[in-house]
Amino acid sequence: TFNISAQSFYQVNPVQTEKLYARAVELADLHGDETVIDAYCGIGTISLSLAKAAKKVYGVEIVPQAIEDAKENARLNKLDNLHFEVGTAEETMKKWADNGIKPAVIVVDPPRKGLTADFIEAAAKTAPQKIVYVSCNPATLVRDIERFGEQGYSVKCPLEPFDQFPQTTHVETIAVLERD
Repeated sequence: TFNISAQSFYQVNPVQTEKLYARAVELADLHGDETVIDAYCGIGTISLSLAKAAKKVYGVEIVPQAIEDAKENARLNKLDNLHFEVGTAEETMKKWADNGIKPAVIVVDPPRKGLTADFIEAAAKTAPQKIVYVSCNPATLVRDIERFGEQGYSVKCPLEPFDQFPQTTHVETIAVLERD
């Protein structure tokens, strides 16, 4: 169950979104004792799915109303192992890394512009074993995979496309990167 305010982002195709997010959680391969970071968490849709399988989930989003929605959605779904913060993914990742948060998995679902080099550096500093990348832009996904490669990560399984936008050229893609 999700509350979605007017200022918050939500995928426009709920049938495919459910499949996309379920697959992202499956690829995270959680066993119940992991800490997970969900960067660009929006209203918490992926975070809440991850929280059912993880020990603790941290979510960050730049839109304050989306974080309020995420907190309310956690309450509505009776999940208490989530921590949501308003902020840029880059700065919050740096702060969490400096505070010793060591995620086993980082999930990212950034806007079309992809990830910044600062975010990738901060994410790599936390040394997760796995990064699950949900992308709506193949060009920035490839660029970011290369940047993660410079930090010691590589794609270990085939990329998986999801047709979120039928009859268009757009596609969502999931990539899983792991430490070499």
